[in-house]
Amino acid sequence: MAQRYTLPNGLTVVFEEQHAARVAAFQVWVKAGSADERPDQAGLAHLHEHMLFKGTARRAPGEIARDVEAHGGEINAWTSFDQTVYHIVIASQYARMGLDILGDAIRSSAFDEGELSREIEVVCEEIKRSQDTPGRRASRDLFSTVYQEHPYRHPVIGTAESVRGFSRDKVLEFYRRHYTPRNLVLVATGDFTEAELRGWVDEFFGGDWGRPYEGGVVRPREPQATRRRVLLRPDEVKEAYLNLAFPIPQGNHPDVPALDALAMIAGQGEASRLVLEVKRKRGLVNDIHTYAYTPRDPGLFAASLTLPPGKLPQAFEETVRGLSALRTELVPEEELATVKALIESEAIYQRETVQGLARKLGHYQSSMGELEAEARYYEAIARLTPEHLREVAGRYLRFEHAIVTGLLPPGTTFSAEQVEEILDRVPREPAAPPPERRAPKAPPAAGRAPREENRSPRATTPGRVVEERLPSGARILVREERAVPLFAMRAVFPGGLRYETAETNGLTTLLGRCLTRGTPTHDAEEISHLVDAFTGALSGMGGRNTVGLRGEFLSRHFQPAFRLFADCLLHPLFPEAEVARERALLVQDIVTREDKPSGVAFDLFNRTLFQTHPYRLPTLGEQASVERLGPEALHAYHAAHMDPSQLTLCVVGDVRADEVFALAHEAFGTSRGQARPPPEVRPEPPPERARTAKRELARAQAHLVLGFQGVRLDDSRRYVLEVLSTVLSGQGGRLFVELRDKRSMAYSISSFSVEGVDPGYFAVYMGTSPEKVEAALAGIREQLARVRDEPVPEAELARARQHLIGTHEIGLQRNGSRAALIALDACYGLGRENFLRYSERVAAVTAEDVRAVARELIDLERCALALVGP
Repeated sequence: MAQRYTLPNGLTVVFEEQHAARVAAFQVWVKAGSADERPDQAGLAHLHEHMLFKGTARRAPGEIARDVEAHGGEINAWTSFDQTVYHIVIASQYARMGLDILGDAIRSSAFDEGELSREIEVVCEEIKRSQDTPGRRASRDLFSTVYQEHPYRHPVIGTAESVRGFSRDKVLEFYRRHYTPRNLVLVATGDFTEAELRGWVDEFFGGDWGRPYEGGVVRPREPQATRRRVLLRPDEVKEAYLNLAFPIPQGNHPDVPALDALAMIAGQGEASRLVLEVKRKRGLVNDIHTYAYTPRDPGLFAASLTLPPGKLPQAFEETVRGLSALRTELVPEEELATVKALIESEAIYQRETVQGLARKLGHYQSSMGELEAEARYYEAIARLTPEHLREVAGRYLRFEHAIVTGLLPPGTTFSAEQVEEILDRVPREPAAPPPERRAPKAPPAAGRAPREENRSPRATTPGRVVEERLPSGARILVREERAVPLFAMRAVFPGGLRYETAETNGLTTLLGRCLTRGTPTHDAEEISHLVDAFTGALSGMGGRNTVGLRGEFLSRHFQPAFRLFADCLLHPLFPEAEVARERALLVQDIVTREDKPSGVAFDLFNRTLFQTHPYRLPTLGEQASVERLGPEALHAYHAAHMDPSQLTLCVVGDVRADEVFALAHEAFGTSRGQARPPPEVRPEPPPERARTAKRELARAQAHLVLGFQGVRLDDSRRYVLEVLSTVLSGQGGRLFVELRDKRSMAYSISSFSVEGVDPGYFAVYMGTSPEKVEAALAGIREQLARVRDEPVPEAELARARQHLIGTHEIGLQRNGSRAALIALDACYGLGRENFLRYSERVAAVTAEDVRAVARELIDLERCALALVGP
């Protein structure tokens, strides 16, 4: 149960003990964001997010990140229009230290002149990165059109011109005004006691800070909308980005629960109306999504579409028609009941991690004014009626006040006049009846699985993995967890990209997308409705080495959700119409890859490092190969490589192992007898010389990937390679410190190891300005040579090891994360509890191990370099 108290200096503290994992989360919510800036301060709130971890009176630059990572923690921040949030997640044994660091950063940041100058350059690189992202550009157009006077019209990050104009005095002025106890909320969740927390808070956040609160900034009010606004402009994009929006009230308004429900009904999830009608049935868009954005000041209700430019008129018309129906027709009771259950279940899913819980508490206390707002919100959701939804839709979805913005590929003919004509005509047409829902009106009664007469309940201990091998050969693994009433399922089969050829490239991705698109029992639409009825998620998955299915649900729906999962996994029909839809969407994803230049760089790197092995192929596939794939290819692959005899299934969460095994026997106990052996895949020989590939793209940033052939999943060197990568990467790593912190070359730089059934790769990625590429490459090579030629000092090595161990534990909080690790490790033959030995294996890595592996793998004469940019 969350609790709240206030220090004598005015700081609000919100906390909740949670002892399911030995992890603690601390967040400081500063109630000041970019909307609290003066015109000459554009981007200053975001710059503070960067600067607060750059040194204090007690800690030198870089020391904060090093200290947190050395104790297995993660530290970061984000900035929005209304607040700036600083957060640490750390092993609970180091909770006091984590809170000390966070308090020191918030209370006593140094704002060193040299650090400020360097970080301004880093922010300018971040601005360039955002300019290369079509979704960001589309969002900027939307907000600058919706808001004419209010500061929400400005980008949170600022502009290069405004950011370069900041002095230390300007930074301190903003800091002293807003970073004062009465304007802060401290949130603490996780494995500590109330007495411990209160003592720590008094020590690190108590007393007089010497910065009295001057009150909030008065923001300009946005005039009430009196007309439509349309902004369509050409852009270098491969698909159109279209937004249709309406002004709505702020987050604490009583109509917000109804607006959230309307957004979910209209376009959130596979069973929502616009997704079913505009995307699935008519195939007019690649994606469509609706949302109610309700910040501190009046927000907006929007539908966002990405689509082929030739389908703009029809897609926009159908979107308007779908939203117009909400103004005139009553939402069926069963549809509303499902949406209520989905919204209410969000509170349960947020409790899976301490950081998720902290973010929820921070939102209600900081943005909504008090914790009690959460209870009022869910009470209002429970009271919603179809009549209330229609009334609220009529009040706000007013097409005479609609705002339409779009980024259009060159040569697109969709015009503002067409927009105006559709907005005038469609709402006046007779409303179509609501789409028929072919799912059960309520989830089937959750019951216990039948137990075979000759089977007795298995005694299990929560937290232990138990296994049963079925007569078919399927492996079933269960780990009972009682912390939250949720469970996760992961079914995996050997396969994935590794089983593909140039002719079948993309098959794994297409198959994964089609697994839930119809069975003999349910068609695609019914499956989508059932997933919502079970308040869960269900989707296919495919990677470099496996293919399978994942699902997460509330545990009260265990039996029917398990049966639906098994039905999709065992009996996919791959209907021609559904395969054609998914194939068209996949082709569009392939066509628009250039809109994500970092992804293009990795595809180019894979083709450069691997020249014969399937790992050279893009996971999405190529357009020509995907267009050749049909139901026959999917059926053939499914029969050959997804038989129960090849299955590894893991279930983690609030379940009983004996029930899982009983249902698994029923579903997966018998082989179909059509399984085929895996294809022969020959190892890729290491490069004999350095390879370089370049791809020209007109973008603000250049993206480079430099890497080497790596190791297999079952190679003990993978743990050494992870330590080596952590020495280089992370906020305290050498690449980050040397090339970002000291030389301001990049916003994004990281190193990582990708293992496979066959050797994968170790690589460094960086996004930087085109004029900095040569210097950046020289800096990367310098750091790689250093880690290869010099022993890593013990203190640095200890930091890397502890960071990996701590973040591993943090990542295991979710049922889905544990289920995925257990299933994949078992599938690869690494052992069902391999993940439990991760810490000891990392802890055993020595400096000599790191240097030996670096010498084996890092050979700059046999590397691969991919460079994408102008």
